[in-house]
Amino acid sequence: MAVVVHDFTETAAMTFAIPFADRLNNVETSAIRELFKLLGKPGIISFAGGFPDSAMFDVDGIREAVNAALTEEAGGALQYGATEGYQPLREQLAAFMTSKGAKDVAANDLIVTTGSQQGLDLLGKTLVSPGDKVIVEGPTFLATIQCFRLYGAELISAPVDGDGVKTDELEKLIAEHKPKFVYLIPTFGNPSGAMLSLERRKKVLEMAVKHDTLIVEDDPYGDLYFGAPPPPSLLALSATVPGSRERLVHCGSLSKVLSPGLRVGWMVGPADLLAKATMCKQFSDAHTSTFAQATAAQYLKAGRMPATLDKVRKVYAERATTMGNALRRELGDAIEFVQPQGGLFVWARLTGAGGKVADGGELAKRAIEKGVAFVPGAPFYARNPDHATLRLSFATVGLEKIEEGVGRLGQAV
Repeated sequence: MAVVVHDFTETAAMTFAIPFADRLNNVETSAIRELFKLLGKPGIISFAGGFPDSAMFDVDGIREAVNAALTEEAGGALQYGATEGYQPLREQLAAFMTSKGAKDVAANDLIVTTGSQQGLDLLGKTLVSPGDKVIVEGPTFLATIQCFRLYGAELISAPVDGDGVKTDELEKLIAEHKPKFVYLIPTFGNPSGAMLSLERRKKVLEMAVKHDTLIVEDDPYGDLYFGAPPPPSLLALSATVPGSRERLVHCGSLSKVLSPGLRVGWMVGPADLLAKATMCKQFSDAHTSTFAQATAAQYLKAGRMPATLDKVRKVYAERATTMGNALRRELGDAIEFVQPQGGLFVWARLTGAGGKVADGGELAKRAIEKGVAFVPGAPFYARNPDHATLRLSFATVGLEKIEEGVGRLGQAV
């Protein structure tokens, strides 16, 4: 006699629709992650990634830091910890910030986050109500757009050029929209690679006071400069503009300079904001991995960071120069860009000169066929995307592959 087995799973799947939160209607899958699905083609040269070169990681130094953490305070490294962060790491991060000019930052002025990405999420949770206006750069970090929209923000886009956000335009937008806050990546931003000039940095702080507006400074790339150091961070400069420090949040990260896998970031801000952010973090992950924090603390304590930064700066600078030269040689007047002074990216715009491709999305498809990948620029805009733009990362590709990949790009254009 035959036995009929009823597939309850299949039936349930056909009859039950999961009631997702309305907030998910405001976001969609990252266009960049969708592009990555196309990168399995053998022999592809990828300029698409936004991450550091794993060959640059100081593995020996991190190994020593792990051993020191387990030797000196195994209990603290392996146990639950304070939501605000592992105190020895908070002290080391405060010292790290002091070394970069933010001389009045104390350990209790910051909380440790699970990467700077969590800092953005905590800002969304603590500051954004549905319908609130938030000003971001156009273009800006894609995850920022997705994160703030998830919490219902209406994003306003402020234009940028080679010197960063256009402060005259930004002030007009602040006066018109009275945003909950302004989010900026002043130093070698993702994707623009732009470096906000010293003059504009001071203007940003002055308008924060004038318009009583909160400014969020995201600074994951500021240590990756290629020549002279960039202007001081907004956090460091805030000491020169009375009243600006109370209206400033600074987010930092060790992901681009030490290791993304540690997932160690931090947030400096007004005490009442940090208290609310700490409360929300308790609900999320209780605390950032104490083991990772203890490892980072020992690494910073050992004093290896300056040598590590010196090494990666030289490597990335050479790659950036090679990519810039190759783009000018292979694409000529079909492309325009500002040679990056730091960071991980070349932000470029197709001109369409000579009847060549003028759409970044179209070029991305052609480039994949030629065996090279990059990220079209349109998804990096919260509003009014410029479809002629594209982002190229030089960080993870050797010099010969950069030359070869840009050559393929020249064939595709």
